[in-house]
Amino acid sequence: MTTPQWQTKRMGKFTLRFRPFTLEMRHVFTVASFSRTTTPVVLTELEYEGIIGYGEASMPPYLGESQESVISFLNKIDLSHFDSPFQTEEILHYVDNIQEKNTAAKAAVDIALHDLLGKLMGQPFYKIWGLTPELIPPTSYTIGIDTEDMIRKKVAEAGQFKILKVKLGLETDKMIIDTIRSVTDVPLCADINQGWKNKEEALEMTHWLAERDVVFLEQPMPKEQIDDMAWLTERSPIPTIADEGCQRYNDIVKLQGVYTGINIKLMKCTGMREAKKMAELARALDMKVMLGCMTETSCAISAAAQLAPLVDWADLDGALLIGNDIFDGMQVENGLCRLSEEPGIGIRKKQLTL
Repeated sequence: MTTPQWQTKRMGKFTLRFRPFTLEMRHVFTVASFSRTTTPVVLTELEYEGIIGYGEASMPPYLGESQESVISFLNKIDLSHFDSPFQTEEILHYVDNIQEKNTAAKAAVDIALHDLLGKLMGQPFYKIWGLTPELIPPTSYTIGIDTEDMIRKKVAEAGQFKILKVKLGLETDKMIIDTIRSVTDVPLCADINQGWKNKEEALEMTHWLAERDVVFLEQPMPKEQIDDMAWLTERSPIPTIADEGCQRYNDIVKLQGVYTGINIKLMKCTGMREAKKMAELARALDMKVMLGCMTETSCAISAAAQLAPLVDWADLDGALLIGNDIFDGMQVENGLCRLSEEPGIGIRKKQLTL
């Protein structure tokens, strides 16, 4: 199979390059609404005065983006009227207003721009933001919906992790939790992916899960069921976190009281710039903050990790779920995120790949 070629756009002092790439999952990945073995991404490079910043757009099915839509969006970008990457706010405001939605495509530019800026300043971005890496919470590792034997195998593979994220939302929920609890007592977080539809049954499950050391629930009910979610959050013994129900900065205020907190993902919110603003706003509203990811290479994962000292819970295992990562970046050691001292987002291209 031939490797897709880079497309190149020269725009004044900037050069933007991009090409599609397919991530291969280590295991079939199943959630309440679908299963998949691959994830399409688009890799980006933003060059200025010979310095290159790397970015990535990851498009799991539910986001509504594709490699074709991302490439189409990137072809609309013209940075020729900007003189410097340090016009960060102006550049990203311009990119955001080219077209609605396309959040993963916009994140690919945002990440590459931040990587470029950090390299120009000679510092990793967590230092530029004045953040302390020792404050990063342990990252969870995701166990998808599966058979009892495969669940036990996945839990065994995740032995270094201090917290596991469990996909629920089907009639097998109790079997999955009981199977995990038969082999480990580490704390769990449960991601229901909108799988529970009835609030009374959902509340019953929250009490059952609380007794089994589940520390929070991610998107337990459909995002459209706002009143039911608020009812559940008020009564649940476990915090509730909005994922599909919270995309961008402007969503947060109206979710106060509906959920306990929010899950920030770069691919949902257009990248690092908005993600940081979301974390700060949620904190100001006394809401919990989770930092999540899609299935991504170490490029996007390392970009998100620069923000991780700001959050209560981290779920940055996306690169660990694939077998063909093409970057070296943030490492997970004994369940903890170890940030690289490389400038920018802290990554290097692996040899033999790009």
